[in-house]
Amino acid sequence: MSPAHGSRVAGYGTPDAGSMLRARRPAAPGRIEEARDPKGALARLAGYLRPYRGALAIVLLMVAGYTLLGLAGPWLTSTAIDGYIIPGRIEGLGAIALAMLASYLLSDLLRALADRRMAVISQESLMLLRRDLFARLQVLPVSFFDRTPAGELMSRLTNDIDAINQAVSQNVTALLASILSLGGILAAMLLLDVQLTLAALAVIPLMLLFTGFVARYTRRGFRDLQKHLGSMNGMLEEAITGRRMAEAFGRKDDVLEEFDRRNEAVFRSGVAANSYALLLMPVSNALGNVFIVVMAAFGSWLALRDLVTVGVIAAFVTYGRNFVQPLRQLANMYNSIQAALAGAERIFEIIDMAPEPGAGYGGWSGEVAGDVRFDSVDFSYVPGTKILSDIGFHAERGRTVALVGPTGAGKTTMTNLLTRFYEIDSGAISMDGRDIREMNLACLRGSLALVLQDTFLFADTVMENIRFGRLDATDDECVEAARLAQADYFIRQLPMGYATDLSEGAANLSQGQRQLLSISRAILAAPAVLVLDEATSSVDTRTERRIQEALFRLRAGRTSIVIAHRLATIRDADLVLVLDGGQIVERGTHASLLAARGFYRSLYEIGVRGKNVK
Repeated sequence: MSPAHGSRVAGYGTPDAGSMLRARRPAAPGRIEEARDPKGALARLAGYLRPYRGALAIVLLMVAGYTLLGLAGPWLTSTAIDGYIIPGRIEGLGAIALAMLASYLLSDLLRALADRRMAVISQESLMLLRRDLFARLQVLPVSFFDRTPAGELMSRLTNDIDAINQAVSQNVTALLASILSLGGILAAMLLLDVQLTLAALAVIPLMLLFTGFVARYTRRGFRDLQKHLGSMNGMLEEAITGRRMAEAFGRKDDVLEEFDRRNEAVFRSGVAANSYALLLMPVSNALGNVFIVVMAAFGSWLALRDLVTVGVIAAFVTYGRNFVQPLRQLANMYNSIQAALAGAERIFEIIDMAPEPGAGYGGWSGEVAGDVRFDSVDFSYVPGTKILSDIGFHAERGRTVALVGPTGAGKTTMTNLLTRFYEIDSGAISMDGRDIREMNLACLRGSLALVLQDTFLFADTVMENIRFGRLDATDDECVEAARLAQADYFIRQLPMGYATDLSEGAANLSQGQRQLLSISRAILAAPAVLVLDEATSSVDTRTERRIQEALFRLRAGRTSIVIAHRLATIRDADLVLVLDGGQIVERGTHASLLAARGFYRSLYEIGVRGKNVK
């Protein structure tokens, strides 16, 4: 487990509801599309193969070797017929037969070795590509992940990489062999007989025309198929993750009906795509048979006039049969290569994205005391739509500042700005008198610990999830942090205690238990600044009281910024900031704000006493 941005984040939160626009659309895994700049994508992919130039040269030599050896068979057949069989010479015929056997066996051996070596080269180069892609994801701003569906990123990490893998590991050698085979067959035929070769070349344009026609419609068919598959997979992901909601609202039949509709679209496009794909084989065979018939008929006519020998005709028929196979392979490889280049472009789009400011090793790095100040801060997720306006306050070291207000007021946005998940439009945010934009991001975020509404736990043991707050912590320190967070009692009741593995999303724990582990993680981090965003919102009243006591001890000597809707939980705050519409409308202590009988008083009465405000 490694933090995406080097910070001690105990949970993960999103901006206030309605505070930003997100481009949410279903991912389309495996979608086949043509690259916008195939030459550029190919050149960049070639860069990942450049470290293996020597190995690739050896592979090329092996491909050339087994291709030439494969071409030797028909030539030896011609020699055997004309030189030994027709004249009735037995001596030497066995040697030619052994030579043919040796050429085919050696050809197959070289092919196996070339494919094996190419598989190693492709996997090593793809390992570098995956590393570059994942490394770039680690330094992209959080705003990128907010507006990009996780399914789309997973598609690039898996399906696009797999498309490149298919093209590089399987098609590079096949492509080279096909090109060399076509050239070699033409050269061999020219050496055997020019007239028969010219007749063969007259048939080739017809073969290329039909093969290209079928390949073009096959590509379109599979593009539509992958489009519908992506749509269906996106719907399946939503159906699985939202199953409880469908059950609660009695929408199971509607979900099934929607799935049937998309499944039917996949069926129709699949039938069409595979029909075209399956048509390629009989069309290629038919054209190959036409090729052979032409060779046999024209060759027989020449043989009757003693212009060619029977052995030459036999060799041409064999070469003609072999000539169709490379053309068929080239047609089949077209889709795979296009998908790989399009996938490469999608991957390079992310690799080329600018990292978030300060994501490198530059900037100030040192001990942080935790004195936080906002000075006239303005911010907007979407240009022209302000979320925060003229925000200013001072959180002295060791003090607790509470942020309250209705949903969408900008409370969580303020914590996103403090962590530099987003950059402010104007004003300044400083820590210990230093603008946080001048600080190294690892240093800034390492001085913070966040316990947010939406807790995130890894599919790992309970102990490792707590240790995520400080990776060098001992087991005893993790247990002590859990004890302070009132989590030790329920952890020991789990099947394997601290060694219990959590499922994906920690679904084998209750929401309250997940929150307690998140708090344990924050306690272990021992930060200079503690940010609590509704940290006790998902636990019962008794547990909440215990957590408040633990957090009170944790906050001693540390700056704390607390976001709360239940205002009774922030009575001891040194400063309460009341936000509404992205502005601070009131500030003071809990008692002074109640006495002022303003907006805070109305929030308190609605939330705590259940009174109507008149």
